[in-house]
Amino acid sequence: MMNRTKNLKLLNDKNKVWDIVIIGGGASGLGIAVDAASRGYSTLLLEKNDFAKGTSSRSTKLVHGGVRYLQNGDISLVIEALKERGIMRKNAPHLVRDLSFVIPSYDWWNSPFYGIGLKIYDMMAGKLGLGPSTLLDREETLEMIPNVNKEGLRGGVIYHDGQFDDARMAVSLALTASQLGACLLNYTEVEALRKEDHMLNGVTVKDALSGKSYAINAKVVINATGVFSDSIMQMDDPEIKKMIRPSQGVHIVLEKEFLDGDHAIMVPHTTDGRVLFAVPWNNYVVVGTTDTPVDEHSEEPTALEQEIEFILSNAGAYMTKKPTRKDVKSVFAGLRPLAASENNKESTKEISRHHKITVTTSGLLNVLGGKWTTYRKIAEDAVNTAQALGGLPERKCQTETLSIHGYDFNADWKQPLHFYGTDIDKIVAINPDTANRSLSNAFFISENQILWGIREEMAVHLEDVLARRTRCLFLNAQATLDIAPQVAQIMAQEMGKDETWVDTELKLFTEIVKNYIL
Repeated sequence: MMNRTKNLKLLNDKNKVWDIVIIGGGASGLGIAVDAASRGYSTLLLEKNDFAKGTSSRSTKLVHGGVRYLQNGDISLVIEALKERGIMRKNAPHLVRDLSFVIPSYDWWNSPFYGIGLKIYDMMAGKLGLGPSTLLDREETLEMIPNVNKEGLRGGVIYHDGQFDDARMAVSLALTASQLGACLLNYTEVEALRKEDHMLNGVTVKDALSGKSYAINAKVVINATGVFSDSIMQMDDPEIKKMIRPSQGVHIVLEKEFLDGDHAIMVPHTTDGRVLFAVPWNNYVVVGTTDTPVDEHSEEPTALEQEIEFILSNAGAYMTKKPTRKDVKSVFAGLRPLAASENNKESTKEISRHHKITVTTSGLLNVLGGKWTTYRKIAEDAVNTAQALGGLPERKCQTETLSIHGYDFNADWKQPLHFYGTDIDKIVAINPDTANRSLSNAFFISENQILWGIREEMAVHLEDVLARRTRCLFLNAQATLDIAPQVAQIMAQEMGKDETWVDTELKLFTEIVKNYIL
C-alpha cells in the first residue's frame, strides 16, 4: 500500500538517479507510473495536489470509443479508444462495467442513421465489443427509458459502452504502481527543472506539508500535468509557445428518479451540436457535458451560468420530468487539456482528442491531450519514448494484460464498496461493527472507508476523502457538507491532529463545496 512518510524518505538519498520522474498524478501520469514500474524502471511520481484532483476526477464517468468522434470522421481515435475500452474492462472488472445507452429518436431518419453508424462502431470494437447495437421500436424504447419525453417519439437505438469511477480508477492505478515498486507522492510540487550543460537531469521539489525541499536526479523527466502542461514547459523554456487549449466540461447531478431505469440516455443533437449524456451513477444521474473554451486554467474551475442552463434545457427536452436548478444535487466542472493544432482556429469541440508526445531540445518529455479511455496507450507511447530518450534498457510494455489493483472478476456492482475489489474484506476487518453503517442517508460512506483512505490510499485532507477516496461531493454537495464535521473528527483522531486542524480543514472544504452547490 502507499505510505507517504516512507516514500518521502526515499527522496533524501542525494546520489540516487531515478530512471523516470513523472510530474502530474492524473490519468496520464498514473498510467505512466504503472507502465514504467512494470517494465522494471525506477519510477517517481510527483503530484502538486492530490491524485486526480483535476480533470481526471471530473469526467462523465464513461469508458468509451467515442460515438461523437465517429461523427467527426476521426476513425483512428475511435478504433484506438474501442480497443482500450476492452482492455480496461478486462483488466479492471471491479471498476469498469458495460452500460447500455439508448438514443431516443423523434425523426423517421434518425434511427437508421444511428443504427448504421453504431453497427460500424460495433464492427470496429471486434472481439473487445461489449454487445451489439439494435434498433428499437417506440414501445421498446419506453420500456428501457420510461422517463423519456413521449411526444413524437418514434423509437430509438441501443448500443453499449463502458462506465467507470474515474477517481477510484486513479487511486487503483496509484496502488498498482506502488505494488510494482514505484514511489508516488501527492502534495509535492515541482518548483524547478534542474539542468547540466543545457540538458535536463532532474527536478527540485517541495513537500507542501512540511515545506522541505528536495533535489532529485533523473534520467528522464515526464511532464504529464494536463491543462498545466504549458507552465512546466515554460519552466524549461520561457519562450516556448503554448501547446494546450483548455476546454471546460460541466456536469450536473440529479436524483435517480430523473432517469428511471438502468440504461443511460444519449441525446444526439443538442443546441450546440454536441451530444449530451444522462448516465446512472451510484444511485444518482450524471448529466453532461459542455464544451466551453477557457483562457484561464484553475485548480477549481466553476460552472458558468449559461452551461448550467444549457444542460438543464437540453436534458429537459428529452425527459418527462423536467429538471430545474433546485433539483441539482451537485455540479462539477473539469478542464480538458486539448492539444492545440497548428492554426489554433477551430472550436474546441472540433479539436481531436488524440494525444501527442513531444520532446524539447533540453530533453523534457511532454504528454499533451488524450482522454481517460486511452490512458494506457498514452502511457505506453510515453514510456517507449522515454526508453530512447534516457538510454534505458529496452523492455516491452506489460500493461495490456496487467490486472489493476483490487481486480475482482465477480465484483457485485450493487455492493456500495465494489470498486475496492479484493480489498473489501480488509476494509470490513478494520471494524466489522461500523463497516456497513453509513454516516449519511444520501449516499454510502462508512468510518472504515475514511480510515482506509488515510492508512492505505494516502488521503491527507478532508477533501481527499470526501471528493476522491469516496465520491460524496460529486453526488450530493449539501449532504457532504452536513457530514464534513464528523468526517474531519474521525480523520483528526486517526492522524493525531488537533481542533485547529479540524477548523482549518472545514474552512478550506466549505470554500470548495460552494463551487458544487447551485
